[in-house]
Amino acid sequence: MLKKGADTMLNMRKIAVIGCGFVGSTCAFTLMQSNLFSEMVLIDVDKNRAEGEAMDMSHGLPFETPMKIYAGTYEDIADCSIIIITAGANQKPDETRLDLVNKNVGIYKNIIPQLVRVGCEGILLIVSNPVDILTYTALKLSGFPENRVIGSGTVLDTARLKYLLGKHLKIDNRGVHAFIIGEHGDSELAAFSSANVSGIALNKFCEMRGYYNHEEALRKIYENVRDSAYEIIEKKHATYYGVAMAVRRICESIVRDEHSILPISSLTHGEYGIDDICLSLPAIVSANGVEKIVPISLNEEEMQKLKESAEALHKVVEDVL
Repeated sequence: MLKKGADTMLNMRKIAVIGCGFVGSTCAFTLMQSNLFSEMVLIDVDKNRAEGEAMDMSHGLPFETPMKIYAGTYEDIADCSIIIITAGANQKPDETRLDLVNKNVGIYKNIIPQLVRVGCEGILLIVSNPVDILTYTALKLSGFPENRVIGSGTVLDTARLKYLLGKHLKIDNRGVHAFIIGEHGDSELAAFSSANVSGIALNKFCEMRGYYNHEEALRKIYENVRDSAYEIIEKKHATYYGVAMAVRRICESIVRDEHSILPISSLTHGEYGIDDICLSLPAIVSANGVEKIVPISLNEEEMQKLKESAEALHKVVEDVL
């Protein structure tokens, strides 16, 4: 399936993954099994690592649909429909996502000009942390249209929230509709005021299940969501399965032109009084990338916390860009 870019015929079934560490290789492996793509290019500063990952995955292809997986160069990705960037320093125990900013902005200042040089016309999907800052960095360094630069944002955080709410209520978490918004990090917030379970307001549904201490229960769930990455990193030194599945979900919406509403990180234009920063808000995601931010209802406290999250990101951007 081909799609015309400005100067390049895009192959909607071709994807690139830049960065073959734990996150990048797990994203690649998850996408290999998705049946979304017929060709995947792996790029890493350590070419041997990219070649090894490509070989390892390719040897499993007899169990999957036909696909070409190989280690390549930037010249190989000009016609990719999606370019996933996971390259960057790993988050260490007791290190916040924002602590990574200077290291990873420097890495992006090497990567993004290469994408511009080869004339990439596909969608950039930023996964490296701090994802909101790096999404903004990629947008500004590339000069690409803003609809084509997406951060994985709080798609995973939102999945964690749905999982924990489903567990708390003893229901299928796919019936839970709620979002984590703002920074993918310590200042993120749960938009509980608009949350519902199959159309029933969250607090009311909690009472149906025999839970009445809403404030305390929801506070604990939110804190578990916010701190879960730190806990996983403390236990196993990295986190990668959940984000790989979040990346797959975003790619599904792009390749299948689903127009799904996902809390990805994208550039704001005055939504909730927030301007010129990338952070996570529900948005319509299609083959064109980000189509529109969806302004869900927030109460006064949530609105204030969202503005504080945006301000924290603004301060970091001012220091590094």
